[in-house]
Amino acid sequence: MKKATEFERLLKSLDGQKYGAYKRTQGRYQFDNYQLSIDHVQVDPYAPPTKARIIIDRSVLDIPDEWLDSKYKKIAVSDFLTRNFFKKLQPFNQAVKGAGTNGKVFIDRCGQEILERTSVSINDESIEVRFEVGLPAAGRTILGKSAAHIFNKVLPQVVKQALFYRNLDQKALKKQVTLVLDQVYIREELARKRLVAFVGNDSILPRQSGVSDRPLKDAILFTSPENFAITLDLPSGQTVTGMGIPEGVTLIVGGGFHGKSTLLQALERGVYHHIAGDGREMVTTRQDAVKVRAEDGRNIEKVNISAFINNLPAKKDTTQFTSDNASGSTSQAANVMEALEAQSSLLLIDEDTSATNFMIRDGRMQQLVAPNKEPITPFTDKVSPLYDTLGVSTILIVGGSGDYFEEADQILMMDEYHLKDVTKTAKDIANSAGYQREKLTDSQFGETPVRIPLKSSFSKKGKDARLKSQGQHAILYGREPIDISGLEQLVDDSQANCIAMMIDFFQKELLNEQVTLTQAVDQVYDYIDRFGLDAISPYDGHPGNLALARKQELCAAINRYRGLKIKS
Repeated sequence: MKKATEFERLLKSLDGQKYGAYKRTQGRYQFDNYQLSIDHVQVDPYAPPTKARIIIDRSVLDIPDEWLDSKYKKIAVSDFLTRNFFKKLQPFNQAVKGAGTNGKVFIDRCGQEILERTSVSINDESIEVRFEVGLPAAGRTILGKSAAHIFNKVLPQVVKQALFYRNLDQKALKKQVTLVLDQVYIREELARKRLVAFVGNDSILPRQSGVSDRPLKDAILFTSPENFAITLDLPSGQTVTGMGIPEGVTLIVGGGFHGKSTLLQALERGVYHHIAGDGREMVTTRQDAVKVRAEDGRNIEKVNISAFINNLPAKKDTTQFTSDNASGSTSQAANVMEALEAQSSLLLIDEDTSATNFMIRDGRMQQLVAPNKEPITPFTDKVSPLYDTLGVSTILIVGGSGDYFEEADQILMMDEYHLKDVTKTAKDIANSAGYQREKLTDSQFGETPVRIPLKSSFSKKGKDARLKSQGQHAILYGREPIDISGLEQLVDDSQANCIAMMIDFFQKELLNEQVTLTQAVDQVYDYIDRFGLDAISPYDGHPGNLALARKQELCAAINRYRGLKIKS
């Protein structure tokens, strides 16, 4: 292994040469306290940046073993070090002149959520920091002295300031680890207490704006309705009081702009851990909760939507419904059924993003359009059987229809960001004489999908078979886009990167035309549990830009691939 001084001389010797000469830097170099590995060198200044790693013994960093002795502690520390490394890089990057990535150093940028990432990988002996460098150049001419400054001056200082325990904000690190363990405990308590979500008192739910996920200053703090309030004793020794939402059907009503959707958005993100100061640290939702919406135009491949849609004109089969341009109602029906196929136990639905004819059909319309002429069974008729027969709960945001009053187990009203229990009042209204809606006589929900993907779905070769993400909203399979913009619970570009790698592993290693979609997806996660998130990457043995996405999003992305074929 070459020494850092040799690496510095090499970089300076490349000064003025053509950009391709940077290839000579690939390899591993010994610095005073760590090793630097240059894993992949960019081919020109406009290509994706060079991939590199810092490898450092845990004993050198001196982070206490008690903060690294479990999976969730490692996730918390990895997130903390990633944020710290990013922060310490910013003064250097801001001082670099020039466009694009030229001369800058990058590491995964974390949001308000704490995700399992590959940017900082922690094992029993060492810690790896994975980052990218835009190797400096003037046009296509190497600036070797600038590169030597980055690797031999800037990075050693960043490593020292961002990773060594003696230089960290030790109280903040301890607070983050403790907070994650408290959040894990709350999530475990949901199952034990038969709750689907918890919202702590004094949580800050509103965000600064549509483009900022930071908490809104001077926002009204959340307070639980008294009869939904529970108190939990946390592992940290603290107690937290807040609203526990029971299993079943929960309706959240209220006027426009009073905070209904803000509460639902917090519950959507409650499937993740959050950093201190986010305002939603004590908002926790079941890990498998899925936000369901209408997605006009999406692809559907042999999904059983007969629980909601039947008796179509021309006797089209809805037990294996297929469409390359689904309507609002058929797409939302498919989204519900696919969520059930992915074994979700909680659905989150906002009427603002739903198909009206999927959600309701009031009494007057029932009288005008005969049941045998209406192929859609609205969600109002299925939401109770969904829980009664399958044990799947639903939280609905509704502001325009009272048809759900009869079906809901609890009804909460948002009034200027203050939540009130109005269950009794709403039930009295539902039971009053006058307007009535005819209810479905069948109390069963219906069959849920069990589908087997065909290996021929992924038959492309060469470059056309490569999977890569395009930001947070699309994945490319060759040149074919997979639209994942409807997956509203994805929060990070690196999750989309991870889904692309998972699909690649899914189709190459697991499809055999015998396992079902969910069985194959479960095998992906089992493999990651055994070998780590790195192991699914086919292109780079040490990826630094992966953040674990949930099973529900992976299934949803596969379902949105227009080439998907299902065994009949």
